[in-house]
Amino acid sequence: MNKKDIANIRKQFKLDNDLLRIGDIFNVYIRKESSDIYHQESQPFSMLEREQQELFMNNFKKVLTGQLDVKLFAVKFQDQAENHTRFMLHEGLQADGVEEWKEQMLLIVEKMFKDVQYEKDMVVTFIRGGYFKPTKRSNEEAEVSDRDEVYTHPFILCSINQTEQPKRSLVFDYVEKEFKSSVVVDSIINLASPKAGFLFPCFTDNSADVNRVLYSAGKANQPDDHFIEHVLNGEEIMTAQEDKAVFEFVVSEVVGGQVDTQTLANVYEEINRMMDEDEEVEEDAPKLDYKDVERVLKMSGVEDVNTDQVEMAFKKVIDDEKYELKASSIVPNFSSKSIKINTKVANISISPKDLKYVRQVNFNGKRCLLIEVDEDTEIEGFKLIPETSLSH
Repeated sequence: MNKKDIANIRKQFKLDNDLLRIGDIFNVYIRKESSDIYHQESQPFSMLEREQQELFMNNFKKVLTGQLDVKLFAVKFQDQAENHTRFMLHEGLQADGVEEWKEQMLLIVEKMFKDVQYEKDMVVTFIRGGYFKPTKRSNEEAEVSDRDEVYTHPFILCSINQTEQPKRSLVFDYVEKEFKSSVVVDSIINLASPKAGFLFPCFTDNSADVNRVLYSAGKANQPDDHFIEHVLNGEEIMTAQEDKAVFEFVVSEVVGGQVDTQTLANVYEEINRMMDEDEEVEEDAPKLDYKDVERVLKMSGVEDVNTDQVEMAFKKVIDDEKYELKASSIVPNFSSKSIKINTKVANISISPKDLKYVRQVNFNGKRCLLIEVDEDTEIEGFKLIPETSLSH
């Protein structure tokens, strides 16, 4: 799934939307002490009170919110695994009756808590439904509505949420006219911050990919490797943060540990250009293998770069010379001041396209950060005057 596919299904999760149909909702309450099921409950989603429906809709949106490879991960299923979750999800999706669907979901819950001890009681929520994506009309003046022909996408979505104990508080009893401490024994299910979740299957354009599941991590760049491998039976993934670290190591190895801002700006601009070209043809962001990295470095002005150097650097850091880096993970955001320059004196934010205007120079025997500007500089309302020239 790319970000457009995810955004398209996420925006469907709202009430009174004829492009989204949720059949049944299945909630399973797990006790922290034993990891046993304390309670389970299923019913048609339409039978919930409207306020509950809104709470769950926001929860499902949270599961589908975040950047790809940062919080959301399109995980490929392992080819072989005992009691494969892919088959459980597929069986559940195809099941005619609610009981058969619940049976498959309970098998997944069992895998979730088999070797894991949570610090709080947990609630696992499953929904089964479908969303409908209108086909594009070739003629805008056609009498046929865009809702008359749609792509149908059946899905299962899971959200895992922890419970919280309400804090004791002082209340005023209007009937008895007295102050007293509140005693609340009901657990609060934190639907605002899911601990994890997933969507099956993945969707690319208008087709389902049953060989992948969209996994949602609780925190950015912190996927649960145990959950991915042993619960979802998915293959190993790399976060955007890890991809960026690999890229930085490879470049550092090739250039000898140091690089000037002009070269770094050229590297970012070249990769960003590749991404723009792929976006124009509606493809996913490109991936770079060691040969692509070599080409980018050469085009960016790095001298004496050869294939063996880059290939060896890849092997050092990831032990796989065929590994491909996702361009979107290694290039800072060009639409914001995404590059942070931190020094003891000041912290500066700058856009990648403006990095070429920043240099580190030696002046009067001291290292200085030089920023080229084409307008007067103001500090706290005071306009600065030039004090000296580097040529002096």
